[in-house]
Amino acid sequence: MSRTIQVTFDAHDPEALSRFWADAMGYAIPPPPGRELEEGQDPFEAWHDFLRGNGVPESEWNAASAAEDPDGDGPRLFFQRVPEGKTAKNRVHLDVRAAPGLQGEERMAALEAECERLVALGAARVERHEPAPPMSAGHIVMTDPEGNEFCLD
Repeated sequence: MSRTIQVTFDAHDPEALSRFWADAMGYAIPPPPGRELEEGQDPFEAWHDFLRGNGVPESEWNAASAAEDPDGDGPRLFFQRVPEGKTAKNRVHLDVRAAPGLQGEERMAALEAECERLVALGAARVERHEPAPPMSAGHIVMTDPEGNEFCLD
């Protein structure tokens, strides 16, 4: 029997990092338990109201966050606050499939366009790897706003 996974990120600012990854992946921030978000409502405002109403101290409001695939296909992303900073290269990273089925210059142009979009959201470009058939179709290495490495593939 197969299993589903949740990808968990350690973070200094779970809300900001979940907002970045939700925007990057086309995901949504889930509403608080038993609540629905109104069109255009900031999910974090809904969470803050929920937490306030349940007596959670404001210092704990940004202890965790999540982003979910609205279609239910991709893994849930979970962000938990930790005190320490990132100290080394990730041993596991995400490959964001931004150019499925494309090859050569068309593929790299699509990756470059997505790279520009993500940089505008707070990501940083690290390096571009050119296509090297038959083993590599080319990709771009990036980091999210907290320095976690990922690839546009």
